[in-house]
Amino acid sequence: MLGALEIIGITLVSALVAAAAQYMYKRGIQAFALNMREIIDVFKKRDILIGGVLYVLSLFIYLFALDNAPLISFVYPVFASTFVFVLLISKFVFHERVNLHRVAGMAFIIAGIAVISLTFPV
Repeated sequence: MLGALEIIGITLVSALVAAAAQYMYKRGIQAFALNMREIIDVFKKRDILIGGVLYVLSLFIYLFALDNAPLISFVYPVFASTFVFVLLISKFVFHERVNLHRVAGMAFIIAGIAVISLTFPV
């Protein structure tokens, strides 16, 4: 079984890859498709396809973490760091507004990951 730092690192990589997939989806989508042809065309966009590949990659990394640590008490809470990465991408890449409530939520997620890492058996 891997140690806490290794599991955190692997799970954070999975979360970062999942956030990158979200970035590619956001970048690839122009407007909501209203008919079936437009929906099919959306899935032909390069950025959407890259986002899908990144999600699959994230899944495999996540499964590796699950194989080496408990789900509910460790891996899933650390995977919540995806929200932190998406917030950072939203702010610094898409220049979206990030208010104090979202920053506080991000701080709680980071604090939760730190607390959970202390509970993982070494």
